[in-house]
Amino acid sequence: MSKIQGLKTNKFVSALLFGCLTLSISHSALAHNHKNKALEAVVAERPADIRKRDAFRHPVETLTFFQVKPGMAVAEALPGGGWYSTILANYLGKDGELYGINYVDSMWARFSFFNEEAIAGRIAATKEFPGQVAEFTDNGIKSDGFTFDTVPDSLNGKLDRVLFVRALHNLSRFEDDAGTMTQALKAAHQMLKPGGMVGVVQHEVPESVPDASAKGDRGYLKTSQVKAAFKAAGFELVASSDINKNPKDKPANDEIVWRLPPSLLGARDDEDKRKAMEAIGESNRMTLLFKKI
Repeated sequence: MSKIQGLKTNKFVSALLFGCLTLSISHSALAHNHKNKALEAVVAERPADIRKRDAFRHPVETLTFFQVKPGMAVAEALPGGGWYSTILANYLGKDGELYGINYVDSMWARFSFFNEEAIAGRIAATKEFPGQVAEFTDNGIKSDGFTFDTVPDSLNGKLDRVLFVRALHNLSRFEDDAGTMTQALKAAHQMLKPGGMVGVVQHEVPESVPDASAKGDRGYLKTSQVKAAFKAAGFELVASSDINKNPKDKPANDEIVWRLPPSLLGARDDEDKRKAMEAIGESNRMTLLFKKI
């Protein structure tokens, strides 16, 4: 190889490495430093008792990383009490659309701690989602609620984003018995526009944890498991972020995620244990962005 060829090669390699570094920095900047005043205003308007969780959940940084923008059509998996729905409903605005998507009705009976009344309530909550959204905002945003097996045909290929925020562990937990994860990711893929994206925040354990201890029943999954499931469902990884990492959360192989705030399961009546869990804070979480291919 001539000196000129070698010089050109070195320049190419340097440029390539610089490009990769720039991409990495841009992702970090997007997650941590990008200012989104409209989103910040929506987040700041919530009651103080709700905002106290922001230090662990980072809603502005997370939704910015997911590239969610006003006017988009978004589905949120397991909206529950509406912690993220409140933000999304007001941020997406009157030209946006927000859909709540829940477990299939038959899945609730798989949880040993739900009685018949509780199961009925969970099932009913799906159709109540539009009323819930109306309580969060009066901007007239379009909304609906459905399950992973009742997605309206009218939404197939129509959504910009699907969000799974702490919503994958039980889908993974019952995958072997009922194909729940496969079904949910298939529904997400069908709903998204070409190139539409899925945002994931999920309780995370290290890759060194035994597979049997990371199937979802403790609330935790491995990042490799999630990546593999999305790849099999027709998605490619766009980016990952450490926005929601918490290195203080180091669960033993038999410890559940709900021992931590805000649940504090098993610690609420034990002051020392409660303080120890509060000192850790909320769980360590992966934050991933996938694109439909």
